[in-house]
Parts: sequence; structure tokens; C-alpha cells
Amino acid sequence: MTADPHQEIHIFPLGTVLFPGGTLPLKVFEQRYIEMTKACLRDSRPFGVCLIREGREVGTAAVPEPVGCLAIIEQWDMPQLGLFHLIARGSQRFRIREMRVAPNHLISATVELIPPDDAAVGPLCREVLQAIIEKVGPERFPAPVQLDDAAWVGYRLAEVLPLEARLKQELLELTDAGRRLERLRALLVQQGQAAKPESRDR
Repeated sequence: MTADPHQEIHIFPLGTVLFPGGTLPLKVFEQRYIEMTKACLRDSRPFGVCLIREGREVGTAAVPEPVGCLAIIEQWDMPQLGLFHLIARGSQRFRIREMRVAPNHLISATVELIPPDDAAVGPLCREVLQAIIEKVGPERFPAPVQLDDAAWVGYRLAEVLPLEARLKQELLELTDAGRRLERLRALLVQQGQAAKPESRDR
């Protein structure tokens, strides 16, 4: 499910980056986001998740990064009044074209969807991700496992590697899956080289 590129969606600025296919658990307690959640559930619509560029998750509206990911609510629960527990799934990436802030600081935006990208998967990225999947279990990853899909491999590596949020945002914004994998490959090589002296000392 995706939003019309010329349709307004609500934006949820967070201190994390959501990738297509990724899972996002959320506890929603601020009134503006409770209203957003109710509207999304009522109309079966996604909301947009963007990394915070300036500001905080709570309080006045934060300034979001211009590229984010649609989030589709897959599971929800209200364990008590004024609290939603959500499990959302990343869908398609988007770029904000126009943005508005309501009096309650809920952000709405007109977005343009970014088309999915594709490329060949290099052996290093595939092997590293396969090893991670075997270690933690395939149930921790969105099904089906797609080790031949460059975008899927790139997004999953970007999720699980210990990278700063700004770097994850950079990887999200890349529109070429091959370039994303090359960037990840360079990071994996860099991390491997940094770990070598530590390994020799043991």
C-alpha cells in the first residue's frame, strides 16, 4: 500500500531511520500522534517517518529530513487510554515537497514517491548479511529473505550495522541500490580493518 504522490500524509519525525521492508515498533502517547494513528487506522492510510534534522521527538514540531519512508500499521493495541502500541512496516521512500504544521504541532506534507531501485548484489554484502541472518534467525527479518535483491540487502544491512543515524539517512536517500551496496561494502571493509589490531592483541 502506498500514498498518492500528490496526496497529503502525516509526518512522524523520529530519532531513527525507517527503511522499506523494515519493522518499526512504536509507543504513541502524544495527543497529536494519537489523532494521527486513529486517522491512519480509520482510513487505512500510511504515515511518513523521517529522521529528525533539528528538534526532538516530543514537544514542538521537529524539523524532519526531506526524505523518509512510508509506514503502514500492521498491528496495534491500546493497553490503556491514551497509549497506542504499534508495529509498522516500512513501505516506499518519499521526498517532501510541501510541509505544513498544525496548531497542535502535527506535521502534514505533500510527498513525491521515490521509485524502487535495483542492481546486482556483490558477494561481500550478501555473505555478511547471510551470516547475520543465520546468527540471529530469519524470523528477525522481513519475509521472504531476498539475498538476490540489491535494495533488500542494502536496506537490511543498513538497519543492522552499528551506523550513526545520519549515515543511515544518507543510505536511505541514495537512489541507486548499487551505490548503496558499494557504500556499505566500503564501511564493512573499514570496520574489518579497524577490528584487526584488536584481534591481534588478544
